[in-house]
Amino acid sequence: MKTDVHELGRVIAGMRRAYELGDNAMAWARANSTGKDNSIASTLVAYDLQAGSYVANARANPNYINAWCERISELIKPYLEAGDRVLEVGVGEATTLAGVIKEFNCSEIISFGFDVSWSRIKVAQQWVEESAIDARLFVGDLFCIPLADNSIDVIYTSHSLEPNGGQEVAAIKELLRVARKAVVLVEPIYELASELAQKRMAEHGYVRGLKSVAELLGAKVVEYRLLDICSNPLNPSGVVLIAKPHPAPKTDIKLVWSGWQCPLTGTPLAEQGDIFYAEQVGIAYPVLRGVPLLRAEHGVVASQINVGINPN
Repeated sequence: MKTDVHELGRVIAGMRRAYELGDNAMAWARANSTGKDNSIASTLVAYDLQAGSYVANARANPNYINAWCERISELIKPYLEAGDRVLEVGVGEATTLAGVIKEFNCSEIISFGFDVSWSRIKVAQQWVEESAIDARLFVGDLFCIPLADNSIDVIYTSHSLEPNGGQEVAAIKELLRVARKAVVLVEPIYELASELAQKRMAEHGYVRGLKSVAELLGAKVVEYRLLDICSNPLNPSGVVLIAKPHPAPKTDIKLVWSGWQCPLTGTPLAEQGDIFYAEQVGIAYPVLRGVPLLRAEHGVVASQINVGINPN
């Protein structure tokens, strides 16, 4: 994210003041910042300010959350077997991931989730612990996922592609790179929505043409429809289920998994306590209060980081 640091500081301070006064922080940012990059920074600040709200909603609406997780698990289950890995992109506070994992009822499914916001991931870690499930959570970027090609068996989204209108090709291409068997997009479907809903989606810059983009990239869409569950009729949830026709061979589950990848260089990334380290290029990514920071912007050029450290 290339942003003028003084402008970024002004936006952060202004959004926090607006939020504390009860105003819409994103509306403040749109009115008081300039340039495309600042909109990315504004989104990060907004996510940070809202951290905890999804867990609060899950506590207040358990029946809806359970039904939502059941629908998503039904879409994913046919593509999973013991030892497989599943990833939720834009995991937020893991309220969906935790419910989906419980629906699997299989301790041999290995779960991952990432979000752009550190605060949301920190809340998510507490939620999965409270929910008594296992999941590896980290900060990451949808457009530069720190995972190797074909390293995750099934990837799914839950309205996380939603605000990325105009970037559909880049997003789906990256998901297909990392997924071994299937990508399940649970997103608002512009083409299947009502005229009123389409107008709202256009105003918010939501994604469009997910099915046609997937097919343009050579993928096979095996399911395309609206779901029978939706919290907002003006934002109807649908599914674009993409199955990879020729999945890569599965890694022997007895082997140590080596699926982490430097988001800057694409070289292997190894977990080393309080850092993730790409030894080939000498780039380290920090772990902040137990949360790995694996966006390209977090990389530190540190080729000497292990000098003088006894590997034993």
